[in-house]
Amino acid sequence: METLAVALGGACPRVSSSQSHPSSSSSSSFCSLTARNAGSLSYGPSKTTLHRHLAAFQPPSHLFSCIKSSPHSPRNSRKAHIFLPHLVASLEVEQSYIMIKPDGVQRGLVGEIISRFEKKGFKLTGLKLFQCPQELAEEHYKDLQSKPFFPKLIQYITSGPVVCMAWEGVGVVASARKLIGATNPLQAEPGTIRGDLAVQTGRNVIHGSDSPENGKREIGNLCCIL
Repeated sequence: METLAVALGGACPRVSSSQSHPSSSSSSSFCSLTARNAGSLSYGPSKTTLHRHLAAFQPPSHLFSCIKSSPHSPRNSRKAHIFLPHLVASLEVEQSYIMIKPDGVQRGLVGEIISRFEKKGFKLTGLKLFQCPQELAEEHYKDLQSKPFFPKLIQYITSGPVVCMAWEGVGVVASARKLIGATNPLQAEPGTIRGDLAVQTGRNVIHGSDSPENGKREIGNLCCIL
């Protein structure tokens, strides 16, 4: 009798017999055709091996190397990987001082605000939760000393703990201003921090540097006081 041995997983059947079978040549042809059509599948004597490589499991070194192509492929098809940090490193990195005001801390918005800057791609280089002393508040808002609301502003900033942060990145000052929104929350665009999380100017949740120079000055003042 003939014995039929079929490997699990769809490999080609191997027929063994004491007598030669006329259809053996057609069976071998069918096997070779199936192997060619399978593309990434190779058939062994008793098992099927899957040689398909998923992109999600490629080694990290692929981010820093060129694509390996077949020697028979045209030269214009060989393209190098471009790793974004290499481009960012060649651009000027700025620093911005961001402060979550007492109302933002009291309302538990610290994590929400930090996540928006992180999702944008900026780097948090310093963070401090503390009670802002009056001398630091007056130095910080010295440009507004002539305004009639200056005493109330100082009283508000020193009324509770604040979160002071230093962020850095390419264009971080301008981008942070866009993320924060207009000073008046009622005029701030939806999607901005003030547009989503505040309703009045006197409690607008957050402060951000308005220029790279002021960002360095404000971060420097904070380091000197603390």
